[in-house]
Amino acid sequence: MSVAIHPRTEIRLMRPADLKAVSSIEKAAYEYPWSQGIFRDCLLAGYHSLVIDLSGIVIGYGIMSVAAGEAHILNICVHPDLQRRGYGGRMLAALLMKAEQAEAAKVFLEVRPSNEAALRLYRGVGFDQIGIRPAYYQSVVGREDAVVLALTLRTST
Repeated sequence: MSVAIHPRTEIRLMRPADLKAVSSIEKAAYEYPWSQGIFRDCLLAGYHSLVIDLSGIVIGYGIMSVAAGEAHILNICVHPDLQRRGYGGRMLAALLMKAEQAEAAKVFLEVRPSNEAALRLYRGVGFDQIGIRPAYYQSVVGREDAVVLALTLRTST
């Protein structure tokens, strides 16, 4: 007899105990990762900091600041071994829900033009390009621009 085991996935608030796992995922995914201290500072600043918990193991995270009616997604990442399975989209949806709950009218983010999968994800939910930040990201060949995207959640009445 075989038994199918279905992993339990939830998106929950990031806790200080998650910082080591989050930092490890960041290092696995990026050549120029954020430090564990940056993630700690995001928690201390009260940013919306979420993790994707797969049966007790943190496999991804998202960080967003909200102020003055605007939200800024600072980081979304899923462990490279688990990308392209819908986890990034689930995290994005969770952050957008948090932005709506905080009554943000717009959500902004930056993404590398070379990150085609992320661009497809963001454009797929309605983000539009509003600009370019020249030489925004560190790169193995110097600097890489950032594409600035925005999504309108609600119009002011």
